[in-house]
Amino acid sequence: MIGDQTTHQSLTIVDDPGGLAEKVSPLTERQIVQGTVVRVDNEGVLVDVGAKSEGLIPSAEMSREGSAADVAVGDRIDVMVVRVEGEEGNITLSKRRADFEMAWRRVQNAHQSSKILHAMVVDKVKGGLVVDLGMRGFVPGSHVDLSQAKGRRFEWFVGQSIPLKVLEVDRPKGRVILSHRLAVEEERQTRKGELLATLQEGMVVEGTVKRLTDFGAFVDLGGTDGLLPISEMSWTYIKHPSEVIRRNQRLKITVLRVDREAGRISLGLKQILDDPWQKVGEHFRVGDAVKGKVVRLVSSGAFVRLGDLDGFLPIAEAAEKRVNKIEDVLKIGDAIEAMVAEIRPDERRMQLSVRKMERERERKRVKEVLRQQEEESRITIGDIAGALLQQAVASASVKPPAPETADRDGEEEVPSGS
Repeated sequence: MIGDQTTHQSLTIVDDPGGLAEKVSPLTERQIVQGTVVRVDNEGVLVDVGAKSEGLIPSAEMSREGSAADVAVGDRIDVMVVRVEGEEGNITLSKRRADFEMAWRRVQNAHQSSKILHAMVVDKVKGGLVVDLGMRGFVPGSHVDLSQAKGRRFEWFVGQSIPLKVLEVDRPKGRVILSHRLAVEEERQTRKGELLATLQEGMVVEGTVKRLTDFGAFVDLGGTDGLLPISEMSWTYIKHPSEVIRRNQRLKITVLRVDREAGRISLGLKQILDDPWQKVGEHFRVGDAVKGKVVRLVSSGAFVRLGDLDGFLPIAEAAEKRVNKIEDVLKIGDAIEAMVAEIRPDERRMQLSVRKMERERERKRVKEVLRQQEEESRITIGDIAGALLQQAVASASVKPPAPETADRDGEEEVPSGS
């Protein structure tokens, strides 16, 4: 049964001189009353409606499908009086007609009070959707909010219960026109007001990523959307939100600002992540040589990715020579080595210098050359002194040999035959 509470025919107890007795208001055709199911069988459903005899709901009058399986003995149900045969005669009832009548009343009341209804989408037809309100209702395509539909297709709604605003009711023609879009907007505004009243800056909330843009992402917080700027997604530079998050992803995020008058909510993702600048001194020191990759170029220099944070390389420090444009010496993706020139954790800033790195390298090269020359100079003097000493010792220890032409007595040998 779909319907609001309706005035029912009730049982009245009055004083009776002979004791307590029941006096029943007479039933009239097309009257809707509430009764209690007392029996369910093949003939139908027997209902106590407070009359002198129970009323019977034939199986065909149980529901639009004609089944009695949905009720059981003891259930309280609404029925319409179809026929009363005599003062104490048989009473014929209809649940199907009661449901239909109460559905019309509910739709008419919703139209007059601008109340939102909920109904099941049973079909997609040309030009819109058909919904079950206890009678047929039609939602024009222009009044379907496709932002909720997967693939933005009408077919997605079939089998779904959706909120609806009544636009037009024409009972003689059996026509009911409804709007899904207006109902969604109204519910969204209601939830938004409730959410804005409870949100506080600094709160950690959950939301679902609904849409990505170049400048950030819109996150559904369950009552309204908040903006997650790209600058608040990561402690390092990212070119597009898709590098960090994806559509329909569930996130924990921090509420940064709430503008209740404008209805705007600003969110942050990096605030719930570890801040690498809090411990930057444990990993980097001024004078360290670091290696990184260029991730962004600006007119004043380049940002270099160093693990979980970005260092800044000013254009004046990008090379030993003067640089007019940073693009003349660097491009995105270049791997470079630079010196840490300055660290300011409070400002989340680290300045790098290739120029100082090159000067330090040159200073080390010069120092190494001088050291090698000094070593070579000491070795050469020692080698010369040692060689001269060895030569002098060798000369003093060598004796000249005796002449081969002298005899033992030192006299000259006289050649024979002289």
